[in-house]
Amino acid sequence: MNRRTFIRSSVAGLGVGLLEVSCATAGRLKRDSRLKGAFRLPKKNGWTYVHLEGTPAEVGYQHGYLLYKEIQDGAKVKILEQTHDGRHDWQFFRHAAKDMMWPQVEREYREEMQGIAEGLRARGVKLDLWDVVAINGSMEWGYYVRQQEQSHNAPEHCSAFVATGSYTKDGKVIIAHNCWTNYLEGERWTIIFDIVPAHGHRILMDGFPGFIHSGDDFGVNSAGIAITETTISHFSGYDPKGIPEFVRARKAMQYSASIDDFVRIMKDGNNGGYANNWLVADRNANEVADLELGLKNVNLWRTKDGCFVGSNFPVSAKLAREETNFNLSDMGESANARHVRWNQLMAENKGKIDVALAQRFLGDHYDTFDKKIEPDERTLCGHVDLSPRGAKDWMPPYGPAGAVQNKVADSAMMKRMSLSASAGHCCGIDFKAAELLRQHSDFSWQAPLLHDMDSEPWTSFEISK
Repeated sequence: MNRRTFIRSSVAGLGVGLLEVSCATAGRLKRDSRLKGAFRLPKKNGWTYVHLEGTPAEVGYQHGYLLYKEIQDGAKVKILEQTHDGRHDWQFFRHAAKDMMWPQVEREYREEMQGIAEGLRARGVKLDLWDVVAINGSMEWGYYVRQQEQSHNAPEHCSAFVATGSYTKDGKVIIAHNCWTNYLEGERWTIIFDIVPAHGHRILMDGFPGFIHSGDDFGVNSAGIAITETTISHFSGYDPKGIPEFVRARKAMQYSASIDDFVRIMKDGNNGGYANNWLVADRNANEVADLELGLKNVNLWRTKDGCFVGSNFPVSAKLAREETNFNLSDMGESANARHVRWNQLMAENKGKIDVALAQRFLGDHYDTFDKKIEPDERTLCGHVDLSPRGAKDWMPPYGPAGAVQNKVADSAMMKRMSLSASAGHCCGIDFKAAELLRQHSDFSWQAPLLHDMDSEPWTSFEISK
C-alpha cells in the first residue's frame, strides 16, 4: 500500500479541505520555490478551486503543475474538436499559434504560458509551449479559419446581463452569465482560478484548464471590476496581425480599474477574434457598460441606472449589416428569441433583481418564439441536446451542447471578491452521455471523452485569505 500524505488548505467561504498528494509530490511542493503559496482544493459541487500567485512564470508553472491532469484531459478535447472535420490537423493550429499568434503576445503572458508548459513537463505531460498557445487560442481558431474561407458561421455562446440603479433590489451593480458550448468542453469548464499576480489586480474567475484567460470571460478583480460577455452571432472578420483576444481578455481582467481601462485594453490591437458584446460592472462608480467589439465597428453604451443584456445578437444594426449575415428580424433565431426574453425579465423584475433572481433567470425555460415553457436552444438556459428540430448555429439537427455552467456576482460579493457558481445546467436537468450516444450514433466520435454532466447546486467561492 502506497504511503500518502495530506496538505490542509483553508479558503474563506469554502471551509477546510484536504488535498491528497503522494509523499514524493509533497516533497517537491516543499522544495520547488515556484510552487510557494499555490494550492488546489478537492472538487466541490463540480468545481475545482486553484490558487496561483507570483511572477508570470511562477503563476504559469503552478497552473501547469497543479492542474496537469485536467490540462492533459482538456487538451484531448480541444485537439479532437479542432481536427474532427479533417480539414486541418493539430499541427496546423500549432504552427499558427507559433507563427501568427506568438509574435503578438506580450512578454508577461509569454512567460506565463511558458510556465504552464514547464509545469506540465515536470509532471511528465507531453504537451509543449505551442500546444499551450494553441489551446489558449482555441476560441479564435474558428474566426481565423473562416477569415481564410471568407464565411460567416460564428456560433452562439452564452446568455448574460448586467444591471444597476433602479433595476436592482439594492440599487447597486449585479452581473450574471451562463456559458454555452458543447458538453465535451463544458463539463470541463469548471475551474475557479484565484490569481494573485506580481503586477495588476487580483483575479477571481472561472476558466478552462490551461487557459490564461477565463475563456467564457466571467470574473471579478480587486479593483472592483466585474466582466463577462456573449459572442456576436454569424460574425466574420479577423486580423492575423492583431493581438489575440485571449491576451487582451486576460490583460483587461488583470489591469482594469475602470470601464475606461477595460475599453482601452480590449480595443488596443483588436484582431476581431472571438467578437463579443462585453458587459462590465464597476462597483465603485456603480456603473455598467456594454462594449460591442467588432473588427470594423466598436460601440460603447454605459449607464448608472439601467441594464444591458447579451444573448449573441448584434446590438448595432450597422455592425450586423457590415460584419455579420445575422437576420435581426428572425424571431425563431436563438439569439433574437433570448433577447426578447431578457427584455421581458428585466421589465417584469425592475427594482427587484438580486442574486436569487439572477440565478433563476439563468435557468429560465420560456421559449418566446413558441410561447411556451420548453427547454431548447431558444431559452436562456440552452438545451440544444433536447432539440431534435435543430438549432441553426450548432450541430444540426441536434447536438450535445447548451448552457454548461453559470455564475453571478453582486456589488457586495465583488467587494469581498466572491462569486456564486453552478456547474452544469442550473435548472436541475442532468445530461447523460450514454443516453444521447445510444440514440444518436453519429456522435460516437465524442464517446471516448463525453461524460455525464449533472446539474450541480449553486455554490459560493471567494478568494483565499
